[in-house]
Amino acid sequence: MNSVGEACTELKREYDQCFNRWFAEKFLKGESAGDPCGQLFKRYQLCVQKAIKEKDIPIEGLEFMDPSKGKAENSS
Repeated sequence: MNSVGEACTELKREYDQCFNRWFAEKFLKGESAGDPCGQLFKRYQLCVQKAIKEKDIPIEGLEFMDPSKGKAENSS
């Protein structure tokens, strides 16, 4: 499956491959320590966030885009 932004598709594939390799070769064998794909995920996440903004896709209510957003509003 392609990513929401064309520019992000290759990053998505790289992350998916990394995650699937880690899951099959480590996690399922009881080795869950570490985060070998974290940097790839962060790069992909930033790319997706940029694509969503560029395409003006409404994301109201989705906290993953900016976790700090809304905390001040909800804390009253």
